[in-house]
Amino acid sequence: MTHDALRVRYAAPGRINLIGEHTDYNLGFALPIALPTPTVVTYLPDDTDTIVARSDREADQVEIPLGTSPGEVTGWSAYVAGVVWALRSLGHRVPGGEMSIVSGVEMGSGLASSAALECAVLGAIASATDLRLSKVDQARLAQRAENEYVGAPTGLLDQLAALYGEERHALLIDFYDLSVQPVRFDPDAAGVTLLLVNSRATHQHAGGEYAARRASCERAAADLGVTSLRDVQHLGLSVLTQVTDPTDARRARHILTENQRVLDFVAALNLSDFTEAGRLLTASHASMRDDFEITTTQIDLIADTAVRSGALGARMTGGGFGGCVIALVDADRVDDVSDAVRRVVSDAGYDEPTIAPTSAGRGAHRPATRDDCPATRPG
Repeated sequence: MTHDALRVRYAAPGRINLIGEHTDYNLGFALPIALPTPTVVTYLPDDTDTIVARSDREADQVEIPLGTSPGEVTGWSAYVAGVVWALRSLGHRVPGGEMSIVSGVEMGSGLASSAALECAVLGAIASATDLRLSKVDQARLAQRAENEYVGAPTGLLDQLAALYGEERHALLIDFYDLSVQPVRFDPDAAGVTLLLVNSRATHQHAGGEYAARRASCERAAADLGVTSLRDVQHLGLSVLTQVTDPTDARRARHILTENQRVLDFVAALNLSDFTEAGRLLTASHASMRDDFEITTTQIDLIADTAVRSGALGARMTGGGFGGCVIALVDADRVDDVSDAVRRVVSDAGYDEPTIAPTSAGRGAHRPATRDDCPATRPG
């Protein structure tokens, strides 16, 4: 058998979370879409005890021993090493070899580049070893790599979005039972464009602020005598008077109201009511800004300017503290909104954001041909 016969290629996308931020680890609802540009891993297994990984975004290759343990590999390659470690810790076979990565998701943009890399690496190794895992099991394994090897206390949203993504569909995820329901999301058909605005302010997911928000939600749940805030969703906001700390109560208020906004957003999509969908995006941003306090002055300026200049609605997407804003805009207003955002943000002294229309793409898969997975960097 030739080396080329052993070579495996696997693609997995990042995601845009349309609405439902920080709800995943609170067992609530979220509505992501998969990005149309995936990260692609090409894997050539061999009989060595090391994986040599190379990325198109980094100058140097990294050698990852198969027996790696948390903390031994850092930086971008920690996500590769984490998948290797998680697989082996469950008794699965992982061959050594060479791994080449072409990233279609910009690191630090808040678009789940880490989950795209994890799921692409996992898919490549599983394909090479004929390992059969359900999508939920794959998501949990990739999450474990990120939580326990990298040290980022993230929920399952990013991995599930990468694995279940469908073209022209969003994914209604219920984290209480990990059910995933496709929801038609094709704004272009209604004369509406989804704009992705990259602030170019790096988003840091493994930082202490994300962990602090999660701990705050856990304290609020403990005050309410439940294991998760989802358990009090049906009781309404008045239940939060029982939360001792006012900050914890505000964090919990964001979760409860955000869960309802996700369901209302789905209802709006089912009616093709993008005006209402836009209103919900803007309300979500206000909640993230005021109650959860995960936006930044720069991100707020982008979202507010988009709405003032004619967008139906706009919100930050991702874990917070930088990254991207999404906006729903009537197709004939895209240039006006884009120009206004660039002008106002640049006048405020920030780097000019990159702005581009986007859509819901395909989930993780093994490409049939090289042309089947155009891993390009979004502008």
